[in-house]
Amino acid sequence: MSTLRDLAEEHTQLRPADIDHLHRIAGDWQLLSDLSFADLLLWVPVDGDGAFLCVAQVRPTTAPTAYLDDQVGRIVGGPEVAHLEVAYRQGRIWREGDPVWYGDVPARHEAIPVRLRTADGEAGEVVAVVGRDTNLSTARTPSQLELNYLTTADDLAQMIADGTFPPPRHPGETTSAPRVGDGLVRLDANGKVTYASPNAQSAYRRLGYASHLVGEDLAKLHRRLAADPLEGTDAGNAVLAALRGEAPPRREIDARGATMLTRALPLMPAGVPIGALVLVRDITEVRRRDRALITKDATIREIHHRVKNNLQTVAALLRLQARRVAMPEARVALEESVRRVASIALVHETLSMSSDEAVEFDGIVDRVASAATEVAATEVTVGMRRRGSFGVLPAEIATSLVMVLNELLLNAVEHGFPPAGEDGAPTGAGSGVKPEVVVTAHRFRKQLHVSVADNGRGLPAQFDAERAGRLGLQIVRALVTGELRGSIELRNGAEGGTEAVLVVPLARQPG
Repeated sequence: MSTLRDLAEEHTQLRPADIDHLHRIAGDWQLLSDLSFADLLLWVPVDGDGAFLCVAQVRPTTAPTAYLDDQVGRIVGGPEVAHLEVAYRQGRIWREGDPVWYGDVPARHEAIPVRLRTADGEAGEVVAVVGRDTNLSTARTPSQLELNYLTTADDLAQMIADGTFPPPRHPGETTSAPRVGDGLVRLDANGKVTYASPNAQSAYRRLGYASHLVGEDLAKLHRRLAADPLEGTDAGNAVLAALRGEAPPRREIDARGATMLTRALPLMPAGVPIGALVLVRDITEVRRRDRALITKDATIREIHHRVKNNLQTVAALLRLQARRVAMPEARVALEESVRRVASIALVHETLSMSSDEAVEFDGIVDRVASAATEVAATEVTVGMRRRGSFGVLPAEIATSLVMVLNELLLNAVEHGFPPAGEDGAPTGAGSGVKPEVVVTAHRFRKQLHVSVADNGRGLPAQFDAERAGRLGLQIVRALVTGELRGSIELRNGAEGGTEAVLVVPLARQPG
């Protein structure tokens, strides 16, 4: 199904600013739908033929829908859209007419013109129509809650026709917000509560306010309830701003161990401020989980930091031991162990600075590659280069992969380039080619493809990777096929040198 923007751009001449305004309406109109107990359909005129196209639809959570089928993308003309035509041409809310039938469902039609305010604050032309269609099959005498909902819905509908609803979204504000069912408070022009839904009353009761809200000055109440005076002042000022016709950002109030999120909206049909609508939501449990996650994340980062410190201590002890060993083979083995431990420490160091169990792997590869050229036991100066990006990798992949790359890079530097003058050294002084190792990475179909290629002398004749006795290659095969559940191939490069090709699945696999 095409999006609102796609449909509008394909079938209408609406400006980008008009389409953006329609997106804002579609982002906030669940509020109006729930208050109206009605389906809302956003209709735009189709060029030239008097028809209308439905580009968005929302169903109420407070009442049964009038439409079982999706209406988005439907183009309608003739008598069926006469009410939309009146609202569009005359710029007024249309409420006349008898109920209509959609199959077995009786429904009441209404049409609300949509305007976008001009740069100087004046009401602009009508750019679309919101159809408000109510399922009448469950009609009954409305309760006090329903009457207040419907009255507030009519005020917001008039504000859509005036171009003052929805309010602009504040920078950084997400779409998550209190809904009608969470709790609704209506204020008069003086900021006194004229109605509070049962859920709103319960939310304030958790903050420590046990009396009825009706008649209370809500701005002053917020200042009294909040445990933090600054927080209470901000919440109170948000209510006063809404009474002045502004749309303040959402505020939280903490009191008595409970947390409540508030959203204040001005009510100013026909441009006259008549009060405000305050939506409230008890988010105590949400904030408790947030705090638990923050504590958990901090604990995990501290663990990674300590693991990194312990690994660095192990590496330092191995380095000291290597200096005291007289046997060259033992010294080389200890120095290789130092490098392996240090490469794992790099991953834990990165995780200790991350907010989740994933790391930006490019920086780790670059540091491992730089270290490989510095510590390798070779007389040849070898350049290192990376092409492509590894991206963000989960910790369980990063820890094993850094070990694999460390071994492959060291092998390439130490065994791929013989000293200048030695037989079989095509990249030595006489070739004019600078010794180089290139690490290439790219992602394809949930797999990470990596190659480590050098321009050295290539693999020895009759080389068999499966039977190679080097510990480094044994470690590489074990990690790639075991921990990473991938594959590795060692081969001669197409233009000389050696190439190691890795394929590592990125999707989680059952353990």
